[in-house]
Amino acid sequence: MIVLPCNGNFVLFFKERTKSDADQAFSLFRTGSLRICMILRAIIFIIAFFTASISMANEHKAEAIFAGGCFWCMQKPFDHTPGVIKTIVGYTGGHKDNPTYEEVSSGTTGHVEAIKVIYDPEKVSYSELLNIFWKNIDPLDSGGQFCDRGSQYRSAIFYSNDSEKQAAEKSLRDLISRNNITGEIATEILPAGKFYPAEEYHQSYYKKNPLRYKFYRYSCGRDKRLKELGIK
Repeated sequence: MIVLPCNGNFVLFFKERTKSDADQAFSLFRTGSLRICMILRAIIFIIAFFTASISMANEHKAEAIFAGGCFWCMQKPFDHTPGVIKTIVGYTGGHKDNPTYEEVSSGTTGHVEAIKVIYDPEKVSYSELLNIFWKNIDPLDSGGQFCDRGSQYRSAIFYSNDSEKQAAEKSLRDLISRNNITGEIATEILPAGKFYPAEEYHQSYYKKNPLRYKFYRYSCGRDKRLKELGIK
């Protein structure tokens, strides 16, 4: 393989450098490839882990929708219930897409102020949420709730399936049998439709504006009427 004997040492030296460089380059390539593979495997593992975690979390989530007059006042009781993950106030039951607070307040959209309760059914049952609902409304008021008048403030339970419907109907029978209620129950049990979240300033209003919330609740006579009803 030595072509030029006069400078064979140079040729041999060049060949040795070339082979060494090639080995080194291959070694670096192999090391880099292994590192890339390890990084890709780590990324795939992380994605799979979080996907599984999200899937498992979603498996333990359920939703319930209630209307009990002013949605500001319905959020706190559910927020303080163990097993409730999140609550969202909004509008449902009407015919207007993406309604605003002003539109719903006008009473022309068919919507009611409502609350969506996202909860873990392994920690709190739908029946328990129904019990909390009944304790925070006036089921005899057909014209609204407390000081808030109009169809947009009527009380209702919105069921998403037959199981929820049956539970709601049973809770209504239990309400009547457990309590000394005289008069016709005005609270409706209706199939759930699309729920539209309310504007951000309405979300957790009792936390954002505690003084205004307390003044409104007191002046509306809500707690006074709830005490009179004494729902168990």
